[in-house]
Amino acid sequence: MAIGFSGGVDSSYLLFAGLRYGADIQAYYVKAAFQPQFEFEEAKKLANLIGASMKVLELDVLSNEKVLSNPADRCYHCKLTIFGSLVAQAKADGYPVIIDGTNASDDASDRPGMKALEEMSVRSPLRECNLSKEDIRKLSKEAGLFTWDKPSYACLATRIPAGCAITGEILQKVEKSEDALFSLGFSDFRVRVYNGAARLQFPLKQIDEALAKREQILEALKLYFPVILLDMEVR
Repeated sequence: MAIGFSGGVDSSYLLFAGLRYGADIQAYYVKAAFQPQFEFEEAKKLANLIGASMKVLELDVLSNEKVLSNPADRCYHCKLTIFGSLVAQAKADGYPVIIDGTNASDDASDRPGMKALEEMSVRSPLRECNLSKEDIRKLSKEAGLFTWDKPSYACLATRIPAGCAITGEILQKVEKSEDALFSLGFSDFRVRVYNGAARLQFPLKQIDEALAKREQILEALKLYFPVILLDMEVR
């Protein structure tokens, strides 16, 4: 079987479990503008640690006009594009069964991308086995995977409001801004685009630290956005 592998908590455990129980499993990482570089590096690291084969598929997801225009159901069109490419390559390589890391905690009613996966007959073993995010983190920790406590990370496209066109330039600005915040010691945050400004969302426990590092944040992010806003609602 082939797995759509992102290097996140869920797909990492699924890949590990597949290998552990003797499956002939090939990992495919789709490298596109919506995935930050650090995710790619961590996916390679995890694959190497567990001895998995990882094939990288380069994809220009912004060449799809329905994705570029960023409608409310963008995730549906994006999944069709990404997994369409993955499914075609996997079947050409001799892997007819395609799986992904969707788990039982994921809300199908709020995820148009899951509809696309169903249409392409992509299986979700973690969801089918009723494993929640908490279950997967626990199992990952027991397995010694460094991803067990990795914060959830949605693709960069989720930082752009629906209806606003997505460009490679704005995605780069978001990625570099988030890299800057990572380097300042923050985690599990988001840099969202709001009317041309950067709207920063931190977990409640990091807001005091964000205020204390106000000058450093402004200095780093003013390179990419003219206005920096702090969202006082917890992410």
